[in-house]
Amino acid sequence: MVYEADNSEAVEMKHIISILIENEAGALSRVAGLFSARAYNIESLTVAPTDDPSLSRMTLVTSGTDEIVEQVCKQLNKLIDVVKLVNLTDDVHVERELILIKVKAENEARDEVKRIVDIFNGHIIDMTDTTYTLEVTGDSEKIDALLKALEHITMLEVVRSGQLGMGRGAKGMGCKPC
Repeated sequence: MVYEADNSEAVEMKHIISILIENEAGALSRVAGLFSARAYNIESLTVAPTDDPSLSRMTLVTSGTDEIVEQVCKQLNKLIDVVKLVNLTDDVHVERELILIKVKAENEARDEVKRIVDIFNGHIIDMTDTTYTLEVTGDSEKIDALLKALEHITMLEVVRSGQLGMGRGAKGMGCKPC
């Protein structure tokens, strides 16, 4: 939490920003550069082409006060590559994250890992005599809970995708503009 000099409080919170951006070299670099130049942190960033190969969808997670994030959105909207931008944070939306975890799974630990994966509706996507590679999707709280449930199991490798977000309803990019 950040406290301003006039005793009114400005609350820092997580913001999920969805950006439709031209799918061209340097576009991602310009977005990251905007954050870097202003000393803002990107907590999570995912980007991939859409059904239109000329466009990519970027989901960016950052923290800050509403005022700071509003300024960031205004600066992002000025970038030539940005086609559309929405802040999903205050609107009804869905969020998902993917995690891949390679764990040591020997003897009795194999059955325990299988039970944990089942509880979290995950999948074992690869296995050897001594390891399992797990795949689980869900919101960040679910992914954090999975990691906590596995904390007594030896994790050899962990890869998290970062959050993806999309507004609910029939309209595409149907959240209030940033």
